[in-house]
Amino acid sequence: MIAVLGRALAETWRGVLVWTLALTAVMMLYLSLYPSIGLDGQMADLLSTLPSSLVNTLGFDQIATGAGYAQATFYGLLGFVLPTVAAIGWGAGAVAGAEEQGRLELDLAHAVSRAGYVTGQAVALLTRLAWLAAYTGLLMLLVSGPFELELDAANIVPQATAALGLWLFGGATALCVGSLTGRRAAAVGAGALVAAAGFLFNGVANQNDDFDVLRAFSPYSWAYHDAPLTNGWTEGLLPLWAGVTVLLAGAVVALTRRDLRG
Repeated sequence: MIAVLGRALAETWRGVLVWTLALTAVMMLYLSLYPSIGLDGQMADLLSTLPSSLVNTLGFDQIATGAGYAQATFYGLLGFVLPTVAAIGWGAGAVAGAEEQGRLELDLAHAVSRAGYVTGQAVALLTRLAWLAAYTGLLMLLVSGPFELELDAANIVPQATAALGLWLFGGATALCVGSLTGRRAAAVGAGALVAAAGFLFNGVANQNDDFDVLRAFSPYSWAYHDAPLTNGWTEGLLPLWAGVTVLLAGAVVALTRRDLRG
């Protein structure tokens, strides 16, 4: 497992660096605007020009506060999309991608168990995403003062934990389906479907209380509905991380029991 983990991290550190720089640029772009539009009622004026359905779907009804603004404009949009895309790509490539390239059989022939291989890839996936979550959380804390967000430092860790779980949910789905099918396309499709459905269900639930039941099927809602950047540790983190655990365990079981493609 250690050898698999080390190689996976060594092969992807450049990609991790690119995603880190991309998130830095996005965060600076969005959050730097808050001092100019978050004061003197300008935010309310801006929201009044947007359709109410769009405001509710994107969570922009909360952006009058620094924490709500950071949640809606960064973590809720590109701060969700970019790391999720990275997670799905890494998860899909870990087993299915290696199998399609013919590398998986070669690795398993070198005294690496199937369970150890998947576990090493899962830990590598977690490590990459944990870095992105910790980095964005630290950067959020550093810019809170200069950008007048006035964030509660105690809520940075709960927010980073929620973001990490949400990103990892998509990547773990891709890893699990890739281990089950050996098909990279199926793995990417499954991860993307789960991420998109979670965002869609949350948006629909925001439109009408009658659709609140959809939140039970939305990892996005589990992570962000109770606003951890505002409220700290929330109950939604329990099903979120339970789901991640089940998916990662399922990936190990799936590859262990499946006949590899020739």
